[in-house]
Order: sequence, then C-alpha cells, then structure tokens
Amino acid sequence: MILSYLRGIILYLVLIFAVRLMGKRQIGQMEPSEFVVTMLLANLAAIPMQDGGIPLYSGLVPILTVLALELVLSWVIMKSVLMRKFLCGKPVILIDNGQVLTENLRRTRVTLDELSGHLREKDVLDFQSVQYAILETDGNLSVFPFPKEVPAPAKDAGIPVKPRYLPVTVVSDGCLIQENLKRSGKDRQWVEKVLAEKGATLRQTLLLTVDREDHIYFLGRGQQA
Repeated sequence: MILSYLRGIILYLVLIFAVRLMGKRQIGQMEPSEFVVTMLLANLAAIPMQDGGIPLYSGLVPILTVLALELVLSWVIMKSVLMRKFLCGKPVILIDNGQVLTENLRRTRVTLDELSGHLREKDVLDFQSVQYAILETDGNLSVFPFPKEVPAPAKDAGIPVKPRYLPVTVVSDGCLIQENLKRSGKDRQWVEKVLAEKGATLRQTLLLTVDREDHIYFLGRGQQA
C-alpha cells in the first residue's frame, strides 16, 4: 500500500514538472499539439498509477519521451512558419466590417449561437457593431468593434486621470514575503506598525498589500474581502 502511495506521488510530481516545463500557456491556451500531449501525459501516468505490477520506469520513460518530443516540436514551431501553420493552424476571420462570413463559420464549425456567446463575453450585443472578429489558433475570439462603438479614452475626453500602481503583496496567509517587502521599499518595522494599527498579528493577517502611493489593503482572518 505504501509503495502505491509513493508511486502516485512520484508520478504526480513528474507531471507537475512536465507541465511547468512546457510553459504557463499550457494551462489556459493550448494549441492542438499541446492538447494532445497533455492528454497523453495524463493517460501514460494513469497506467502505472493504477497497476502496481507495472514497473515505475515503464511509466516515467514514455512520459519523459513525450515531454522531450513536445519541447523539440515547440522549438521547430518557433523556427518554422510552415510547421506552425500545419500544426497550429492560422487565425480565421469570422466577421468582416459587420458582415458575418458564413463560409468561414462552416469551415471552422462555429455556430451562430457560439459566435453570439463569444461576443457577449466581450460585452458586444450587435454583430453590426463589430468591425472584425477573428478566431485565433488557440480557440479564443478576438473582437474589434468599429471605432465609433469604442468608448473614448480619458485623454480624448479631456478627463485628467491619476496614474495607477500595482499593489505589492507584503503578507500572504500569515507569511511575510521578504522579496516583496524589499520591492515595496518597506521594512519589518513598517509591517509591525501597520498591523498594530489594525489590531492584528502576522498570523492573523490573511493579506496585506501596499502600492507606491502607500495605499494599504488589509484583510484579517475571518473578515470579508
């Protein structure tokens, strides 16, 4: 029984390593070849995980082989436009100047209901307000409304806008993040002072962030965000 647990842990860690090595884009936006590799890795890991009679290396060797092929293929795709088109396809225009291209819908097997759903996700309700809608190779839909349909940016409307700064997480789930503390230009004494003002300790702090303008966000355990 213990051996089965160890085999499962090892295969799990190898799969995590494989996915990390393949890149963060694997998780959310997969090309067809990447999707196939992900499915293969899952199936290859499931066999030795379920059958204790199969040697562990019988599962690790195919997983590492498929991973190596994927890395080589990714390099080839980066270097070769032809291979990129063959394996990943190319973007397809579904709406051109407000006109739905039904032939391209049929070719990509996208229904009008699916197209309408994707447009609603982009806060678009009218086909005629879309200048271009492009189906990308990863399955996402890029939508470009006509310029007259796009809200004017603040600079064109003459509205003064304050700059925005990215908050830095200083404390997360009761742990002080030294790297971020240094990046924010603060020190531990500053953290202790802020927590004292909030009536909390480090362990009672779920989240503490600060930006360049010293805007502080504090969330203690048991509080509502």
